[in-house]
Amino acid sequence: MPRISADQAGGLNRCALLDAIAWSEIGPDVLNNSDDGYNVLVGSLPGAVHTFSSYADHPGIFVPACNSDAAGRAQIMKHWWDAYKPILHLPDFSPVSQDLYAIQQLRESHALPLIDAGNLEGAVAAIAHIWASLPGSPYGQHTNTFDSIKAAYLLAGGQLSST
Repeated sequence: MPRISADQAGGLNRCALLDAIAWSEIGPDVLNNSDDGYNVLVGSLPGAVHTFSSYADHPGIFVPACNSDAAGRAQIMKHWWDAYKPILHLPDFSPVSQDLYAIQQLRESHALPLIDAGNLEGAVAAIAHIWASLPGSPYGQHTNTFDSIKAAYLLAGGQLSST
């Protein structure tokens, strides 16, 4: 579960979506073998989880095999973190700060009204340009199926609209 509360996030569906993103980006095995993904470096795999030790700031560790420096539960790239940290007044790269950053990404992608209404399919489509593992992502990397994202979302307590 995210470290921010449902009240801080703006609702349980938002927290469930953050869980589904983490599940998609780093997978359940890596989530279970780390600080729930908050200290995970890009390229981690089951049995080979690479973590960082300080939440003082984004670790900025470039992994050549992945051509990325993404880190944390939502696999945040350092250049984006550096841009948003002062705007959002984030004091560090702690789990709460990572969650607040991810909520901002949902806000800017206009996904919040969709997820609040239980429109998971619309929300995932709205944010697929941010997270490469989501279906519809334009990055050409492995993507997870919508059904698997939906299962992770429901498992996290998310609700779907009845229509």
